[in-house]
Amino acid sequence: MPTSSLTLPTRRLTLADLPAALDLSADRSWSREEHKWRLLLSAGTGYGIDAPPDDAEGGLIGAFVLTSCPGYGCVGMVLVARRHERRGLGGRLMRHAIAEAGERVLFLYATDNGRPLYERLGFRAVGAVTTLRGAFVPGGPDEPGVRVRPAGAADLPGILALDLPVAGMDRTQLLTRLPAFADALAVAHDADGRLTGYGAAWPNPGTAVIGPLIAENPATARALITFLGARATAPLRFDVDDRHPDLARWLRDRGLSGELRSTLMVRGAAALPGDISRRFAPYSVALG
Repeated sequence: MPTSSLTLPTRRLTLADLPAALDLSADRSWSREEHKWRLLLSAGTGYGIDAPPDDAEGGLIGAFVLTSCPGYGCVGMVLVARRHERRGLGGRLMRHAIAEAGERVLFLYATDNGRPLYERLGFRAVGAVTTLRGAFVPGGPDEPGVRVRPAGAADLPGILALDLPVAGMDRTQLLTRLPAFADALAVAHDADGRLTGYGAAWPNPGTAVIGPLIAENPATARALITFLGARATAPLRFDVDDRHPDLARWLRDRGLSGELRSTLMVRGAAALPGDISRRFAPYSVALG
């Protein structure tokens, strides 16, 4: 008699599970995002369910990553192997995530396929992003009063101080990994040298993802994107929040396009904290 996937144990994943995680991603027609998975399994905690002995394909048949900050947790990379879908495995993984989170507020970016499950588990939609991709086309006037330069080690305390009230949560353990994770990390400052924003671009299959991006105002955000886009060696990806429609139009004018939508959902609070007016791009939709 075939083994039920619902009786299989959930275990923690390590970097040794990276090949299996990439295979599971490919099984769902997701990119084999090795660079991102390495970060997730280092900065967060991965959980997985192994195939039963009578499954000839083997490997992981389900997985997710929980990345935590004080008081908050982000659930990402929720995956179920195609041959085991529609058997309740996704719900089991998410209930495990909720149990592991304890009293923390949980949030995630949901696809249309996943959203009904998350709603049944108490998540509610509080926003959305559209993924735009394309070869960035520089152009237009410089943003007055904004100066952008590569970030150095001495900028990290300022980046952390700027990020905390905007993100609304302490992301130190994620942001301290940015210099090694990103291909480019830039800061913006005014004429007096005051830090007014920062942004990063990191490599993913076929694209350079811009995120996180925190800026004092839209002009500073555009200046940071222009700086990072001019140095990218691959087409850009930018996950633009619905609450920044002018930036979305500007990005489309600069060569990016796309209609892929992801819904920001929260469980345990009415909304995420922080200041959306200065939060222009997530670190990643798998990290918030």
